[in-house]
Amino acid sequence: MAYQNIIFEKEESIAIITFNRPEAMNALNNQTRAEFTAAIAEVAADDGIKVLILTGSGKAFVAGSDIKEFSQTTPYVAHSINRLGEMVEKLEKPVIAAVNGFCLGGGCEIAMGCDIIIASEKAKFGQTEINIGIIPGGGGTQRLPRLIGVCKAKELIYTGDIISAEQADRLGLVNRVVPMDELMPAARELAKKIATKSAAALKLAKTAINRGMQTNLESGLKYEYELYSLALSFEDKVEGVNAFLEKRAPKFVGR
Repeated sequence: MAYQNIIFEKEESIAIITFNRPEAMNALNNQTRAEFTAAIAEVAADDGIKVLILTGSGKAFVAGSDIKEFSQTTPYVAHSINRLGEMVEKLEKPVIAAVNGFCLGGGCEIAMGCDIIIASEKAKFGQTEINIGIIPGGGGTQRLPRLIGVCKAKELIYTGDIISAEQADRLGLVNRVVPMDELMPAARELAKKIATKSAAALKLAKTAINRGMQTNLESGLKYEYELYSLALSFEDKVEGVNAFLEKRAPKFVGR
């Protein structure tokens, strides 16, 4: 589809999706949700893409839902809206959030669905839904406690407070904070490093971690071993071992 509210780019094995409604702080309206859904499907279907970076234009990553449009949303329509954070989490490729500015409400939920979050020093985070009389509906009440702990998550969700990048770093919400002009270079550098690894192994690693976070340790360990055993059958496993023994860089094929 033709994209108007996002920018979709490919740089070799890395895809970059930029939320691009700067005049509305990249707020999520139905058009943006539809475009983002299509772009994620495009990334999933392209075997040449190994890593995805998400970022925003202007002063925001995503500053939540478009309130003007949201005010007309019925429960039925809300139930049918794709949960974008869940889509990102289920994408079988690593996703890096390069958070440039305001990352609020649904934007914070998208970021938390990513595998890694790099924040600029100007980034701001918050689940601000309580301020308009609702609660998070795209994973905020579930992912935030898992990332920063139940008590602090309750405080942020109950108050709707917005925190700085430094506070988010201290709480463990982000991987690291960098100056604004270093944000995309840092994200690209990390993406390029990850892209050199086996796509098949990355898929299993992401699946094992995400599934394990939803179950008990014993079940998680059992599932991990099943995927580990599967990885032993990969062509990439043979290539990786041979490359190690021959003291050269491996040439993975993704299977």
